Amino acid sequence: MSIFEEWNELCGEQSEESFSAFWKEYSDCETKVYQHILANYPKKLEGRFSDLMNKFQARPAIFMGFMDGISDSLNEKIDLQEVTEDTELSFDIDYEKLYFNMHKAGADYLYTLKEWNNVFDDDKLASIEKAYKRSKTVRVARKPGRNDPCPCGSGKKYKNCCGRTA
Repeated sequence: MSIFEEWNELCGEQSEESFSAFWKEYSDCETKVYQHILANYPKKLEGRFSDLMNKFQARPAIFMGFMDGISDSLNEKIDLQEVTEDTELSFDIDYEKLYFNMHKAGADYLYTLKEWNNVFDDDKLASIEKAYKRSKTVRVARKPGRNDPCPCGSGKKYKNCCGRTA
């Protein structure tokens, strides 16, 4: 079984009783790694999987969870299915995308890290946060008029179709 499969299995087997301890272990690891990455910006995080896992005192599946979480924010994707403890890794991070994705995931414990100040100034952080909020805005189409074609596609006028029950 690959480390990535172990991570997926670990996520799926959590009960209400075990979830709290699992989440604490995962989020503590994730926080340590991101603090290190941001404090050492712009230097890439690189090394053998087993060395990085030991550096951040994480079990293999938990460190893989960090990798799964950051994967959408990398410029060069890492095939997580192929990662073994001997795999050499290099994280080429798109920091704007990472900050945006942390907001998207609701990870306030990560996007509020003080180490972000090593990467972006307050204006840039606010700009990315604004872009995230704008991405969540839902645009509602105007309601069809009585004589407009019905949006259901029936070909009838709205007043003689779905508008009849409105």
